Amino acid sequence: MRILLVGAGGVGTALARIAARRPFAELVIADYDLARAQHAAAAHDGYEAVQLDARDERAVTELLTTRGCDVLMNATDPRFVMPLFRAALAASTHYLDMAMSLSHPDPQAPYLRTGVKLGDDQFAIAGQWEQAGKLALAGIGVEPGLSDVFARYAADELFGEIGEIGVRDGANLTVAGYDFAPTFSIWTTIEECLNPPVIWERDRGWFTTEPFSEPEVFTFPAGIGPVECVNVEHEEVLLIPRWIPARRVTFKYGLGEEFIGVLRTLHKLGLSRTDPVQVGAASVSPRDVVAACLPDPATLGDKMSGLTCAGTWVTGTGRDGAPREVYLYHVVDNAWSMAEYGSQAVVWQTAVNPVVALELIDSGAWSGAGVMGPEALPPRPFLDLLTEYGSPWACEERTAAGG
Repeated sequence: MRILLVGAGGVGTALARIAARRPFAELVIADYDLARAQHAAAAHDGYEAVQLDARDERAVTELLTTRGCDVLMNATDPRFVMPLFRAALAASTHYLDMAMSLSHPDPQAPYLRTGVKLGDDQFAIAGQWEQAGKLALAGIGVEPGLSDVFARYAADELFGEIGEIGVRDGANLTVAGYDFAPTFSIWTTIEECLNPPVIWERDRGWFTTEPFSEPEVFTFPAGIGPVECVNVEHEEVLLIPRWIPARRVTFKYGLGEEFIGVLRTLHKLGLSRTDPVQVGAASVSPRDVVAACLPDPATLGDKMSGLTCAGTWVTGTGRDGAPREVYLYHVVDNAWSMAEYGSQAVVWQTAVNPVVALELIDSGAWSGAGVMGPEALPPRPFLDLLTEYGSPWACEERTAAGG
């Protein structure tokens, strides 16, 4: 399979390193910064590095065509989803991403009802993908991605009826030498944490709440322990209800009081904005300035220690008719990912899942046409192959309410 990988940041570089160990993958790696593309391409002698502006649909389509690519793998931030999505459709290739097209809050009631939801712009042209006979697999990182696969597995093999599907993300990672150093893209983190969180309920559909609402303490496995988690906007809540029956779907992130405080301050000062402001003769985006002032998450691996956990908590009625509650999860130790791949835990955990998905598509184990989420496809081949990659998942039984 010939893959155009667009985006050679931390996740893109980790993806290249993981794919280098799998014989199915031939990569052309593109980035606006050619040096970054070359750095990622160093993972394998056969990889090609090229300079590319992800906003230039015509150039992306031409690159896909001239290099004979079968699929576009989007490893950029969500601003570039739609031009890359349309370019892949124009080139008649498959398409994968790890974050969906951007949302826009309802202007009158942002904390009550949805406006333009995550992924709406992609689903709006799903029919064109179906007509082309190509698969646009949206949200196939770790969250969204593996979390959605877990939801499908729970629905298929563990539950007769599902009450709530709640994605819960937590970690005990620390970064030595920094007072504040996010381990993932601050641009994306601001976007998902300060936008109105979306919840889905069977009787209400999709609706929104205030940022950081409904705090709860969730106990994570592998020694991470209890972490306070809050609602944030995330793709799973927009994807899972399309394919899996449940009474409620939520996403909560273990951010911590300090992190939430920093995000609130950035927002209060107008530094979370993406629209440019004039600074002397220069026009700059405040959020881009914030990102430029913070360390690149891809460079933090040797200063990080601890574990990161991504998972899906599911409640309901088991196949035997009794109450059941489980947490399906995946843990990565930063010491392991750095020693094994030279990539820090958060970006490695994100990157491994699209490589697994690409291999399944190449083998024919996963197939389809149109715009689909990971929960639309069979979970067992994915989970088995993830384990084969040396990164097993687990399922923890918990005491169910009423059990």
